[in-house]
Amino acid sequence: MPFIVNTASEREEMLRAIGAASFDDLIADIPEEIRLKKALDVFPALDELQVRKLLEGLASANRSTADYVSFLGGGAYDHFIPAAIKTIASRSEFYTAYTPYQAEVSQGTLQAIYEYQSLICRLYDMDVTNASMYDGATALAEAVLMAMNVTSRGQVVVAGKIHPYNSSVLKTYLEASGHTAVIQNVLEDGVGSINSLKGIVNDRVAAVVVQQPNFYGCLEEVDAIREIAHANGALFIVSADPLSLGVLAAPGSYGADIAVGEGQPLGNAQNFGGPYLGIFTVKQPLVRKIPGRLVGMTKDKDGEDGFILTLQTREQHIRREKATSNICSNQALNALQAAVYLSLLGKEGLREVATQSTQKAHYLAGKIADIPGFSLKYKSPYFKEFVVETPIPASDVIEQMLEKKVFAGYDLAQHNDNGLLIAVTEKRTLQELDSFADNLGALK
Repeated sequence: MPFIVNTASEREEMLRAIGAASFDDLIADIPEEIRLKKALDVFPALDELQVRKLLEGLASANRSTADYVSFLGGGAYDHFIPAAIKTIASRSEFYTAYTPYQAEVSQGTLQAIYEYQSLICRLYDMDVTNASMYDGATALAEAVLMAMNVTSRGQVVVAGKIHPYNSSVLKTYLEASGHTAVIQNVLEDGVGSINSLKGIVNDRVAAVVVQQPNFYGCLEEVDAIREIAHANGALFIVSADPLSLGVLAAPGSYGADIAVGEGQPLGNAQNFGGPYLGIFTVKQPLVRKIPGRLVGMTKDKDGEDGFILTLQTREQHIRREKATSNICSNQALNALQAAVYLSLLGKEGLREVATQSTQKAHYLAGKIADIPGFSLKYKSPYFKEFVVETPIPASDVIEQMLEKKVFAGYDLAQHNDNGLLIAVTEKRTLQELDSFADNLGALK
């Protein structure tokens, strides 16, 4: 709907109604030193043609994966997105859907969420999936809080190497709730040391968390980690790349109690870092503790299938003392795109995407390892990402490769680490892989 500005008299009427003499009275609680003291520096009024040219000019200054070959990863990936996904997700019944709290007018939205939940349950081999969280980081943090609530314990152990941003979000959540996290800092060849983990997991730990594949792209020893967690009465939480499950074992198959993930690879564009969706799944015994929305299928009075939010009422999200989480929404459009993506690809298509990503990553890693001065930092098995040690700073590699219209990877120096994290997806061609390796070999 259009924006209609309030008149001066209307603003005065509203201020009188709330007992404020002026707008300054209304914002009196905002410290004076952080208030804007000058007019906003905005463009003058333009007509439609001028606005279009202005925006196109601004957009052309961006470097995008439409014009550059991307080897960026670290949580956001350049996978192929079929055109049908945007077409379906942009249909008016989805794009302008009403809140799913009102089941009688939102059956389409509820069914779409239900289908998403069903697909993710099958993908992760878990019993129950919620309607999605804000992103992978908040899904992981909420999983930890849920585990603490279930076990009445106040500590979590992070096994192996998880994404530093996920770790930061987790620490923020725990600090606010008075709980603590123990981050395993002993790594062996890019993965967590099992002997080290045994020494830090005890009967005060609510959950042991692992990312699979981990931040370096390496595969953690999930079976051994699960055994340590369960032997101490802790829940086992796995944060898994959903696309990796086309070739890797699903979390539910190796004993995860809670499995989460970042849903961006499932038909969602990188979008400058968001919006994405957080995947959140549990085994059946934990269903009543799951945060967020949950859609179930039932029968209406005529015996027809119907869909409705279940197990958690709206009041449960509003009344803090009853809430399982302060997240009471979901990323409906992103989840819809994930559901469409999984439906279009099917089991074989997903396996093909994962297989191509794996094979191409290993091919490129072999090519780079043969370049003088370059080497693979870790020898542990990996999926589609790997860390390369470079003869010059990784930041210089990235800068020089931009001249070739290539995003060379993710500089680990920003996390007080060293190396270049390279991700390879099914989009990369043999010519692009060979050209990238040749260009690396020619760096100065």
